Amino acid sequence: MNAPMNLFATVPKRSARAPVAPFLPMTRAEMDKLGWDECDVILVTGDAYIDHPSFGMALVGRLLEAQGFRVGIISQPDWQSADAFRALGKPRLYFGITAGNMDSMVNRYTSDRKIRSDDAYTPNGEPNKRPDRAVSVYAHRAREAFPGTPVIIGSIEASLRRIAHYDYWSDKVRKSVLIDSKADLLIFGNAERALVDLTHRMAAGEDIKSIKDLRGTAFLVPQGWLPSEDWGVHNSTRVDVPGRIDAHPDPYAMAKEDKEACATENAAPEPTVKPIRIMSREERQAMAKEKHNRTVVRLPSYDTVSTDPVMYAHASRVFHLESNPGNARALVQQHGDRDVWINPPPLPLAMDEMDGVYDMNYARAPHPAYGNARIPAWEMIRFSVNIMRGCFGGCTFCSITEHEGRIIQSRSEPSILREIEHIRDKTKGFTGTISDLGGPTANMYRLACKEKTIEESCRRLSCVYPSICSNLGTDHSKLIQLYRKARAIPGVKKILIGSGLRYDLAVRSPEYVKELVTHHVGGLLKIAPEHTETNVLSKMMKPGIGAYDEFKAMFEKFSLEAGKKQYLIPYFIAAHPGTSDEDMLNLALWLKKNNFRLDQVQTFMPTPMAMATTMYHSRRNPLKKVTDTSEVVETPRTAKVRKAHKAFLRYYDPANWPILRETLKAMGRGDLIGNGEKHLIPAWTPGEENMTAAPEGKRAMPTLAPGAQRGARPGQPGAGRSAAPRGGRPNALTGSMTARETVETKARPSILDTIKVKPKAAAKPAPKGRR
Repeated sequence: MNAPMNLFATVPKRSARAPVAPFLPMTRAEMDKLGWDECDVILVTGDAYIDHPSFGMALVGRLLEAQGFRVGIISQPDWQSADAFRALGKPRLYFGITAGNMDSMVNRYTSDRKIRSDDAYTPNGEPNKRPDRAVSVYAHRAREAFPGTPVIIGSIEASLRRIAHYDYWSDKVRKSVLIDSKADLLIFGNAERALVDLTHRMAAGEDIKSIKDLRGTAFLVPQGWLPSEDWGVHNSTRVDVPGRIDAHPDPYAMAKEDKEACATENAAPEPTVKPIRIMSREERQAMAKEKHNRTVVRLPSYDTVSTDPVMYAHASRVFHLESNPGNARALVQQHGDRDVWINPPPLPLAMDEMDGVYDMNYARAPHPAYGNARIPAWEMIRFSVNIMRGCFGGCTFCSITEHEGRIIQSRSEPSILREIEHIRDKTKGFTGTISDLGGPTANMYRLACKEKTIEESCRRLSCVYPSICSNLGTDHSKLIQLYRKARAIPGVKKILIGSGLRYDLAVRSPEYVKELVTHHVGGLLKIAPEHTETNVLSKMMKPGIGAYDEFKAMFEKFSLEAGKKQYLIPYFIAAHPGTSDEDMLNLALWLKKNNFRLDQVQTFMPTPMAMATTMYHSRRNPLKKVTDTSEVVETPRTAKVRKAHKAFLRYYDPANWPILRETLKAMGRGDLIGNGEKHLIPAWTPGEENMTAAPEGKRAMPTLAPGAQRGARPGQPGAGRSAAPRGGRPNALTGSMTARETVETKARPSILDTIKVKPKAAAKPAPKGRR
């Protein structure tokens, strides 16, 4: 692979650049105002166009604009014909196709495969503004509009479908999206490096069919194609099986002498003498690395993985082991008479490159064409700041690491503070509260491996599971410093932290927990233990519940010291691979013991390429070596079982009592049905069908002890695990991760167990407006 130069190495200084467009044009009239007769690149997206770095098309478009290219945007086109794709004319270089910030299937369907009633990335939340499998549909329409024009696909939908993958919505293994879309090139992961290099090379006259050396790209080639003769192939098309064992010869046996063989050996010409070259250790390592870099790993073919679940699990494991850009090899997978070739992942952006990407002249608003329409995703992130990318947690149900990578890419402190000032000065409706300083994870800012050489050679799937790696830096001092400087900016009244918190890392820094709890929690803090049972947590690559207990103790201690009444709101997943009815029952009992009533609950959704999806489809555990006899992972699959598991999370809801009674009786746990304090759900009572619990989608709230008061509302809607915008991830794709090994096995009592409250004679009626 060619070593990439700095993203902005060829960009002239700001004073020498052409004036930037107020918004990237979406119509010919806007192009005329800019004096453009054509666009160099046209980007097609399934989202509304919001000119803000949290939205992929705006970021990519502004980046290419800074490189000197004319970029137009076609947003949420009518895909029933090619007419909408002709709106800006023919692009000089290529169409760039994306489904948007989210996978179109995750965006349109719930975990029960029901169509969602709204779309956060559409004006007024209107649904059905994008097709199923939008990348493929848009690619076909673009090619139909202008035959012969190169088509490049990207975004999280293309990224997570670059090889043969299990598709939950059709319940089958589908081919690479390159096959379905017939695109010329796929760019996966963080696309900036590949896209800038590709665009400059195409502008210089290179044919896209000849550009096959860019990291972070995938393309179709003839079967057996190799870049050059000195490339080798590592065949990983079958699982390891015991081979034939040959008996060792007995050294004391008197074998009969074979005189003819001896005569033949003596008559043979003398062998050619070759000198032995003594190489230094550095030379041997360099030679081995060069050989490694010129080796492609051949995965089992599409035909194999589509019919053999064990081979699918094996391919998934190999794929994830080749994900570190420091040592990943190219991958190839046969699809019929062609191969899908996947180059190694892109190299992470340096801090000055991250600053350059986020410091560009964004309008920081939706395109004026939307008028006063409310776009939920924009409302959610308009006052938030993305400070980093990537996640080294490796949670099996989460696809962030497969898309953004495990190496944290952080912005500099001055760049982040400048963005806060831009929000204060330019964003309408700002009242002084920054809703989030975060990213995929709130507290991984500037955390990294202590040694670059170790990081480049590591093949662990997670830096924090089964315990936090001794080579991982966990110093939160730079993040604490950032928080203090951010809230000191004039005009800023409050900085809230809404991204998912890695509490197992946070407990390594009590100073950080104190800073967070004292200044940056708006009454409720959402975190994600995901489950309580060790069996399930091991399939998630997450710690024992002891990590949560340790953080909870710190949280309550520092809240008390600050004189604040604040509460933790935990997130959990139902029906995750490896979960039994007993596991969900134990979780429900834990929730009741700790007085939690969850409103926002979620059922596991198998998203493309996630390791938990592999478990769901194959019933094998790809976290370990996969063989025909390897561990079987039983997974809740039927609608009835999945519904029962979800009902356990909302055990207090009368609507769930009938299915829970049936499930508990089938488990032989009818003793938990009754009206006593030790029962999980009540026995049937007349009129219960008319009783209702708080509707789902509302704020999660713990059940408080009598006389306690509720904390303040969060500072922004969707704080914590949001429905989409940051990184375009759906609810089921984020979470907290693991804790130290000593924490995992150490049982800790709940803090609530130690609180003694005098019972009242009768509960006071709740004030109006309170639930």
